Amino acid sequence: MAPVDARLETLPEAKTAALSVRNILFATDFSATSEAALPYAAAVCRRFGATLHLAHVLSDASLLMMTGGVDYVSMGTLYEDAQNEAKDKLEQISVRLGAIPHRSCVRHGAVWKNLAGIVEENAIDMIVVGTHGRTGLGKLLLGSVAEDILRHAVCPVLTVGPKVAGHAKLPALQERAHDVAPVDLDLRHIVFATNFAPNAKRASAAAVFLAGEFHARLTLLHVLEQYAELGSEPAPIEESLRRLSDLIPAEANLRYAPEKAIEFGSPSEQILKITSQQDADLIVLGARATVEVGTTHLPWSTTHHVLAHAHCPVLTVRD
Repeated sequence: MAPVDARLETLPEAKTAALSVRNILFATDFSATSEAALPYAAAVCRRFGATLHLAHVLSDASLLMMTGGVDYVSMGTLYEDAQNEAKDKLEQISVRLGAIPHRSCVRHGAVWKNLAGIVEENAIDMIVVGTHGRTGLGKLLLGSVAEDILRHAVCPVLTVGPKVAGHAKLPALQERAHDVAPVDLDLRHIVFATNFAPNAKRASAAAVFLAGEFHARLTLLHVLEQYAELGSEPAPIEESLRRLSDLIPAEANLRYAPEKAIEFGSPSEQILKITSQQDADLIVLGARATVEVGTTHLPWSTTHHVLAHAHCPVLTVRD
């Protein structure tokens, strides 16, 4: 299949955006969470005829943790051993990708700095990453690498959280050579959640594009946290429905009319509830280009909670 023209690019005349994919970056630490994301990276590449870039970054901290008490003569020796091992593991993945075009690289140093370089050098259109969710000191953690990617990446990021592996929409890639390849991406229902932040149209354009590409059903969701007075003043509901309608371009080519949903309460809980009820295959969220806590389009705590508990992958789209 010929590659589809690829990025979230603003179209000057239409003032909308089109999603396309030519180069996918799959960042892996060879953990089980990374393994769960690999089928999605491969399936996106198969669907759009894209090239898959496999990357592993050896940080000094991870190298020291790998010693296991062994007395290495120098960090140079340790790095050489770790680099060879990482190359072998990437080669094992490469063999499983079959005919999917792919490249692989091992870098050394700060993880995000190296990944950012790969993104720029290869015109990466989307990053696919697996992450874990765990609680600690009352705060939900996604893992430092995944969090760095989400906070800094300028391209869309497809995150496969810990709940997805147990509720897999795609089978795991086989360990045997040449066994991977028939895995295909099938999106039947997409949920786009928004609080009408400035780049809502950009994020909704990605959701609309994917719904059209896969002939999927699309639900546009807005959650009202302040709803005590809605019984006497329903205007916020009507205004929210209107704004959801405005996010669907007139030229959208969708098989099914988009569904608009207004829910009340905690945004993360309502997003997860609707996604579960509709057995959605993908959640699309907007994210602001910043590293400051609490300034994603949906609050950072909301994004964390959704990523860690969703039973399907989450696509975050930056402004």
